[in-house]
Amino acid sequence: MNKIDFYEKVMSARKESKRAAVATIIRTKGSIPRETGAKMIIYSDGDIDGTIGGGCGEGEVIEKSFAVIERGIPMQHQVDLTQGLFYEDGGICGGIMDVFIEPIQ
Repeated sequence: MNKIDFYEKVMSARKESKRAAVATIIRTKGSIPRETGAKMIIYSDGDIDGTIGGGCGEGEVIEKSFAVIERGIPMQHQVDLTQGLFYEDGGICGGIMDVFIEPIQ
């Protein structure tokens, strides 16, 4: 999804008073699936627009986003893809990414 489409979706969520959050990769170290600046919108019903890389790392961010939506308070979350079963089996990238999650208000 290009930036214009992404921000149109953010504005649409605001206009329609949809409960949602935006997650943005703000820092990376090592190998990760997406670059700094990648974004996704997470809606309170579990739908998403965009991606920050997929898999269990993105799943962590989606879960944290529900708390941000509920509380209305932004947070930063670090996703560590350097350990765990998927890393040992070669199923994940092996880097770290910091993600900023902010509510759409």
